[in-house]
Amino acid sequence: MTRYIRTSLAALALVAGGAGMAQAKNPMVGGAAMYPTKNIVENAVASKDHTTLVAAVKAAGLVETLSGPGPFTVFAPTNAAFAKLPAGTVDTLVKPENKATLTGILTYHVVPGTITAAQIAAKAKANGGNATYTTVQGGTLTFHKAAGGKGWAIMDAKGGMGKITIADVRQSNGMIHVIDTVMMP
Repeated sequence: MTRYIRTSLAALALVAGGAGMAQAKNPMVGGAAMYPTKNIVENAVASKDHTTLVAAVKAAGLVETLSGPGPFTVFAPTNAAFAKLPAGTVDTLVKPENKATLTGILTYHVVPGTITAAQIAAKAKANGGNATYTTVQGGTLTFHKAAGGKGWAIMDAKGGMGKITIADVRQSNGMIHVIDTVMMP
């Protein structure tokens, strides 16, 4: 009977602890509250730091997909990340004749499933410090601890480097990690 009580108390503690974690507040992104009850597109539209990304998603015709059930993990470049690209790049990419190229770049920022920073950390630990994920576009993104040991650096297929600046922004259809660089396939 004592073992049963201890087991029940342990189970209750796990449930209570899990409930507290599930109700953890999402970070603010671009001056807007991110709601785990909204989908990726609904939350991105609210962020003043992601207006370029939202415009690109619309131009590529990906709104319906990223509003769908998913789950997806999106590594979401900020407006400042897009501003790092050579002058005129974004204006050129959003033209209808460049839709395929734009779609390839955007889907390179999307990984199937819901991936947390803790999962990236666990995968990196199990693989000598690097975690690699295959994107919807078909390429890979590689993660390792950022300089100074805080946060995660992200590397694209061409060796371009960026950083996750806000991790684990929960969505109804997945996860967003805000990044400071546009990754290139």
